[in-house]
Amino acid sequence: MTTPMLAGDRGLTADEVAERVEAGAVNESKRHTSRPFSAILRANLFTPLNGVIGVLAVIAVTFGGWKQGLFAGVIIANILIGTVQELRAKRTLDKLSLMNQAMAKVLRDGEVREIEPNRIVQGDLVYVEPGDRIAVDGPVVESRNLEIDESLLTGEADPVAKTPGDEVRSGSFAVAGTGLFRAEHIGADSYAAKLVEEASKFTLARSELREGINRFIKIITWLIVPIALLLIVSQAGDVGDWHDIVASDGVIVTTVAGIVPMIPEGLVLLTSVAFAVGVIRLGARKCLVQELPAIEGLARTDVLCLDKTGTLTEGGMDVDEVRPVGDADGAAVATALAALAAADDSPNPTMQAVAAHLGETGTADPHWRVIDVMPFSSARKWSGTRFTDHGSWLLGAPDVLLEAGDPVALEADMLAAQGLRVLALVTAETASTTGGVTGVKAQALVVLRQRLRSTAAETLAYFKEQGVAVKIISGDSPAAVGAVAAQLGVEGAADTVDARRLPEDPEELADLLERATIFGRVKPHQKQAFVKALQSRGHTVAMTGDGVNDVLALKDADLGIAMGSGSAAARSVAQVVLLDDEFATLPHVVAEGRRVLGNIGRVANVFLTKTVYAIGLALLIAVGAIIAWVAGNDPLPYPFLPIHQSLINAFTIGIPAFFLALAPTFDRARPGFVRRVLKFAIPAGICCAVPTFAVYLAALAHDGYDSDLPQTTAAITLFSLALAALAIVAKPYTWWKALLVGGCAAAFLIVLAVPPFARFYELELPGTWNTTAAAIGVASGVGALLFWLVVRPKHLKD
Repeated sequence: MTTPMLAGDRGLTADEVAERVEAGAVNESKRHTSRPFSAILRANLFTPLNGVIGVLAVIAVTFGGWKQGLFAGVIIANILIGTVQELRAKRTLDKLSLMNQAMAKVLRDGEVREIEPNRIVQGDLVYVEPGDRIAVDGPVVESRNLEIDESLLTGEADPVAKTPGDEVRSGSFAVAGTGLFRAEHIGADSYAAKLVEEASKFTLARSELREGINRFIKIITWLIVPIALLLIVSQAGDVGDWHDIVASDGVIVTTVAGIVPMIPEGLVLLTSVAFAVGVIRLGARKCLVQELPAIEGLARTDVLCLDKTGTLTEGGMDVDEVRPVGDADGAAVATALAALAAADDSPNPTMQAVAAHLGETGTADPHWRVIDVMPFSSARKWSGTRFTDHGSWLLGAPDVLLEAGDPVALEADMLAAQGLRVLALVTAETASTTGGVTGVKAQALVVLRQRLRSTAAETLAYFKEQGVAVKIISGDSPAAVGAVAAQLGVEGAADTVDARRLPEDPEELADLLERATIFGRVKPHQKQAFVKALQSRGHTVAMTGDGVNDVLALKDADLGIAMGSGSAAARSVAQVVLLDDEFATLPHVVAEGRRVLGNIGRVANVFLTKTVYAIGLALLIAVGAIIAWVAGNDPLPYPFLPIHQSLINAFTIGIPAFFLALAPTFDRARPGFVRRVLKFAIPAGICCAVPTFAVYLAALAHDGYDSDLPQTTAAITLFSLALAALAIVAKPYTWWKALLVGGCAAAFLIVLAVPPFARFYELELPGTWNTTAAAIGVASGVGALLFWLVVRPKHLKD
């Protein structure tokens, strides 16, 4: 496009750009929307848990044969599944991030051209208009009332007016006016190098879910070492001499079998897989998740703040009519509007709609000579131009430009109550962006009709059903916002709040926000205050928006959601970008977040139950073995071999957990992930370990130490109890969950009943006594767990 600015400076020529590119003076920085393949492979291959399992597998194979190391297959599964899913997520993110990339505008050879930000060269003249994100640093060359919001850099909410010579820095964004600045600090030398590196990045960054799992891993790591040493000592007690321990294959192999189930080897994998699959599923709906914890963010959301324009309504609008008021002449009004539209270098959607209407009616630009242009600002709610021979003309909110009792303002309110967007065209004796407006005379009302999204009502109804409170906030008049809300069936649409009369006290504001739903004439800093006030009451707040006036609130919300057609500034700070602007995608984002959190909670319950019962069994066996050793009785060997643990873990954890991690779920996420998991896993683990230990002791006394039946009886008991815990975790039931649990039980029975399988797993079909003992142990363990879940004190329940 041809620039309307700078008659003298035409920017860099093509030859000058080529020279700078050749010299490496290009705005290139290490921007990765996802990790490279080598980093993905390293992250999935070289993990502490994989290292521990690998060492234990080598020991088990060395002393017990190859089949005792089958549990190491989890390493291969971890690497393959984790790598494949992250690569799929990488491809999705890379593709969507390219669609979301904000283009830069540079003046070259006298024309403003759109280029990718990484193609800006040193010395380029960069053209900015409202909504543009500053990509590099440098001094302003020309300004037409250019105002820059530097809140993301300085924390100051008020826009800063920029004049020639002033510095602009990357990470800020234009909110009003237009301007040119020279790119001096580019690439790694600019603020953007760090900010862009963080945007659209595949990362499992800070989240309650990840923090909880990491806490589990740390606790388990500290517990495993002393318990493993105690188990080794206890199992070595029946070796005649300490130097013979290496020669005692059985001791080493059973010790490995006691250590392996303490490690929640698949928990981290399935968490990563669930996040990655969430990214892929949402990507298919043109939803870019710029930070993976955003998936759990909306799942936790209980308050959703919606910006009306661009969210509930479509981006464009149409002029319904231009209504002259008083003694104003219709032709003169149309001419003035045409002059305002022609003078606006960066028209917003409202001015674009006005220009389109004038084009349809055949009203041409009168070429009035311009003294000064006052760009639109969300804070001022008006824009205007001062002409040489025609005075100052302003276009903006009627209730801002006109007195409260003005008949034209009352007429505008009546129109707004019908859901129409109404602007006042006025003349003014004086007007400036800093000194305000005086001598206002209304000339016309410009009535615009907004286009409601066809899916908005259904989407709002979904959030109501899900218990998510919706707050509709807008810079439009309260009557107009309330009318739109009423058309969409929002409760409380009649009780609108004018944000100009909001209480200053944060507590009073929070009280009002708890009661009211519809807010009009909201300024950008008030949107931010809304978010903070709601958060102060313990709410998890999501905020949608598309304009520069939404950036502060998007940044401070627990989850910022931007529209793909919105400003680059809004998209850059949001965690989620709806690339196709489809508001109806949000329920799918909610469902995906709930699926991830709910299922990882289930999976964590299962894995931590295994860890608890493994630690409990190791402690019971170790203490029992040491007591027997001191008393001079027969030694007490660990009841399982690694091959037994591989079988039990496969059908009570590994296979079912993978399906559960990817299943649909609809419960809203709640805080306290660690507390809830431990409240299930600890009692469930104890209810598995104690009956298994008791049945094992009874079977040893009945069948003797030389029989395989004690091991088989203990294996049946532990498998049944672990399967019962899985069955409790899997609820609510669907046909496939019932089939999954039943299939795992049937698979274990087949192993017991088919001689080749039983021999391979070193088990044998139990007799009546052993079956009865196992049944009693299972009944006692399940009964104790159900008793805990049902009758425990209310404050201990979830």
